[in-house]
Amino acid sequence: MKTEKVDKKQAILEAAEKLFCETGYEGTSTRQISKESGANMAMINYYFGSKEGVFIEIMNNRIAGFASQLKIINEDKISSLEKLHKVIEGYANRIFSNIAFHKMMHRELSLTQRPEMYDKIKNAMSHNMAILDRIIIDGIEDGSFSNVDVRMVISTIMGTLTNVVIAPHKISQGEVIDLSNPKDNKLIKERAIAHLQNLVTVYLTSKK
Repeated sequence: MKTEKVDKKQAILEAAEKLFCETGYEGTSTRQISKESGANMAMINYYFGSKEGVFIEIMNNRIAGFASQLKIINEDKISSLEKLHKVIEGYANRIFSNIAFHKMMHRELSLTQRPEMYDKIKNAMSHNMAILDRIIIDGIEDGSFSNVDVRMVISTIMGTLTNVVIAPHKISQGEVIDLSNPKDNKLIKERAIAHLQNLVTVYLTSKK
């Protein structure tokens, strides 16, 4: 019975994520989530309380997944630069493996009419940001990095990847880029990773 409940909860999350990606937060109702998941409305309310609760749970799960990845990278016995390169690769892989979700997340969190929901998700992200801060600060403190604006470096990495997946035409050279095509997806992901790794290497290790 316990396994059945866990499976049903997971079915709700998977159905909701699919609908949020297809129609957005406002365009998705709990009734649609109920129909898509095969769970009744009472079960959705029991597990999550509301549609907002479902959305926050999905985001928290994603954030927790990245947190586990960051923890492993940060504990690895490698240089700060190597850690940052792994962060770039890991974050790019996560985004490019589910572009529809990342677009939806960026769209919904950029809307000003849901500040309370944004604050809850921002609080969940603070742990991940602290680990990223630590990786760069450690490099500054041991002398391998220049004394840079840490959060601007993180913003450059995340913002560049977001911009690439939301508007890939900006980096095209006349060709049509379709990130739903595995070949294009792999090519652009590898370009983005190489660019960002080269960028942070030059910027962080150039002594001023």
